[in-house]
Amino acid sequence: CSTGTDLCCYVSMLYAKKLLHSGTRIIQMADVKLPVASKEAIQAKITEQGDLVRRLKIEKVAAVEVKREVDKLLELKATLQEEFGIGKYVLKTPKGARDYNPKQMSIRESVINTITTTFKRHGAETIDTPVFELKETLTGKYGEDSKLIYDLCDQGGELLSLRYDLTVPFARYVAQNKIDKIKRYQIAKVYRRDNPAMTRGRYREFYQCDIDIAGIYDSMIPDAECIKIVSEILEDLDLGKFRIKVNHRKLLNGIMAVAGVTNDKFRTICSSIDKLDKLSWEEVRKEMVEEKFLGESEADRLGELVSISHESSEGLVEVLRKREDLMGNVEFKTGLEEIELLLKYCRLFGLGESLAFDVSLARGLDYYTGVIYEAVLVGFESAREEGTGVEDGSNPGVGSVAGGGRYDNLVGMFDAKGRKVPCVGVSIGIERLFAIIESKRDLSKLRTTSTEVLVAAAQKNLLEHRMVLVNELWANGINAEIMYKRNPKMLDQLQYCEGRQIPLVVIIGESELKEGKVKLRNTNAREEWLIDKDNMVQEILAYLRK
Repeated sequence: CSTGTDLCCYVSMLYAKKLLHSGTRIIQMADVKLPVASKEAIQAKITEQGDLVRRLKIEKVAAVEVKREVDKLLELKATLQEEFGIGKYVLKTPKGARDYNPKQMSIRESVINTITTTFKRHGAETIDTPVFELKETLTGKYGEDSKLIYDLCDQGGELLSLRYDLTVPFARYVAQNKIDKIKRYQIAKVYRRDNPAMTRGRYREFYQCDIDIAGIYDSMIPDAECIKIVSEILEDLDLGKFRIKVNHRKLLNGIMAVAGVTNDKFRTICSSIDKLDKLSWEEVRKEMVEEKFLGESEADRLGELVSISHESSEGLVEVLRKREDLMGNVEFKTGLEEIELLLKYCRLFGLGESLAFDVSLARGLDYYTGVIYEAVLVGFESAREEGTGVEDGSNPGVGSVAGGGRYDNLVGMFDAKGRKVPCVGVSIGIERLFAIIESKRDLSKLRTTSTEVLVAAAQKNLLEHRMVLVNELWANGINAEIMYKRNPKMLDQLQYCEGRQIPLVVIIGESELKEGKVKLRNTNAREEWLIDKDNMVQEILAYLRK
């Protein structure tokens, strides 16, 4: 081979490689190497193969065929890395996830604190659950969205999946611990194998902020409180006008029955209706008819019924009550009575124009059984609804920022005896709220620390004195810092305070120490005054309280 043609070498080496894979022991010549395409050729092939994979996914071809082409793409990337060392140290966040810098985290912490304060104001207590669950715990609870669940490799004989939301793990927790009543909140990350839209707050890894009320109570009282909680949070965040849309699953079931939708199609058609906030009716109808095989006459009838509206929620109740075709359905009639009671309670809780009864609201998750609701910010709805969602993210069309509803059967699915614990809850979409706040707020002026005092020195060789003073401040609960230099320049220390917006500086010098004094400096006003060193803590606390 070493003296033959390149083709001879190539064929021989392929045969040798085949023997190696089969376990046959052969002798390899050190100076013989398989010919490799150029780096540019492999990169071009990777681009071509990537385009093919994306096209197949868009066309929704068979998963087996997509996997075959994905495997080819991975082989090409592995070859590029092995032969040319490209891609070994790619520094990037995974698709659908992101890093947050200190200024962004400051906003997030503020939003989470607002939400937590509201949850606690309504008497909720918190729990925590694992970030992964048994796969069977999550399977069959999310309808068509079940395909978005992240499955993990077999770990010690258990098939696991990352949690898709916090509601199903909560139901499992209630059933497992045989809880009859609880009002709980939980703030934690969830994971969805979704197509991300980063500027709209749509990620694969994101936080959910949930509050749920479990237990048997009189009709619609806890449901109304959940809606009130959403209203309070959005008001406290001061993001402008918002609408909280409400509907009832029993109304939807009755509407679909009257429209001629068969029971076996209720769930899948409901998931299509849920897309009306993102797609036009023509697009939704096409999906129902061509992909879900609903009859055209049934689709048209359904479209006519879910488009019934009125300028007021109470007015819509009266319009629906006069529809004999709908009121003849027992489930629809029950749902309308409960919606009427819910609206009454919401008015007593002070919910006015922000509340809107909307019979087209669906929410696609399978576990909902009663009242459903979601909140949208006026001006930040989906791009189809309001024409927002511009490319630069300055006014992102984020869709709903909160949503939830009643799910009375979910706990019973986990209980060995089928014991049911009725539940109602709401989830706040913090990532979407953050996307809006980030687009509106000037981050350059945002404080990222809580430091109240910097202990500074006007001369050299005073590090030990600075360390003693800052320790005294820490011991008295004052947020304080020193610069990590033995002899920092005074100008650098003052500029550090101004840059980090630290309101107060304690300045020491040799003359002040001899007199038992320290100097305080107001960073913003640049005013300075002497105080007794022994009274430093009391003086600082009194100043900060102002």
